Amino acid sequence: MSATKKFRIAMQKKGRLSIDTTDLFKSCGLKINSREDRLISHVENMDIDLLRVRDDDIPGLVMDHVVDWGIVGQDVLEEIGMERQQDGLPTDYTLVRKLDFGGCRLSLAIPVEQEWKGVESLNGLKIATTYPNLTKRYLDSMGVSFKVVHLTGSVEVAPRAGLADAICDLVSSGATLDANGLKEVQVVYRSQAVLIQRNQELFPEKKLIADTLVNRIDGMMQAHGSKYIMLHAPKDKVEEITALLPGAESPTLLTLEGNPNHVAMHVVSTETLFWETMEKLKALGASSILVLPIEKMLK
Repeated sequence: MSATKKFRIAMQKKGRLSIDTTDLFKSCGLKINSREDRLISHVENMDIDLLRVRDDDIPGLVMDHVVDWGIVGQDVLEEIGMERQQDGLPTDYTLVRKLDFGGCRLSLAIPVEQEWKGVESLNGLKIATTYPNLTKRYLDSMGVSFKVVHLTGSVEVAPRAGLADAICDLVSSGATLDANGLKEVQVVYRSQAVLIQRNQELFPEKKLIADTLVNRIDGMMQAHGSKYIMLHAPKDKVEEITALLPGAESPTLLTLEGNPNHVAMHVVSTETLFWETMEKLKALGASSILVLPIEKMLK
């Protein structure tokens, strides 16, 4: 059990998810005293320890109450959860937040020269994967019987090496599949990074840290998806202009010196503002349109 007074967070020790998690924590104001070769990194300005571990160790550390939080891909969380359930181990956790990074998909892929006739064409074939449970859950739901070839790495070489007829692997850009003569044919599972908490009440001092971090994380994610928009608008077009700004709250209106028929509008929009929208704003008489990124935001 996580009885230490330090708030303990498990994170991936290497790779893209590790970089994104570290960037998130630094954006939230954490001063991390870290070296990549150390298992534990200390946060200098809060009572937090970061445990840098393998991604497939993170769900178990949370479910066994060794750490308070973990940041891991949904794919790994689901896969390990099913594995632990089969072994009779605890699988409880609390989902705190879905994060806005770590997006990928688990997909079936076959050799490019092979004709795809639907999932049923995999019936009776050998499929190589690092995610046997997710793969089986999906193919069982489709009524497909197959033989799993469980690999821990380099799954994409399995068909060429004669180990399997197809693969089920994580896909981001698809470049690795192309390089190995494979084509993506069916998405099995879509994943992103998630923040999970041990399914046990936190001590008051730890709950205070958790609540502070959640507020900051929410602020960072809101800022990533938002823009600060400033423009000049005719007074009689304010309502129409506001309607064009996606996700906008009530705008701030300021008088313009020497121009009684126009106002300055300041708006936070929670969606992307496309060029077409800006051109529509201009057609309504808006001018001096500025769209600025937001670094941090609290509501």
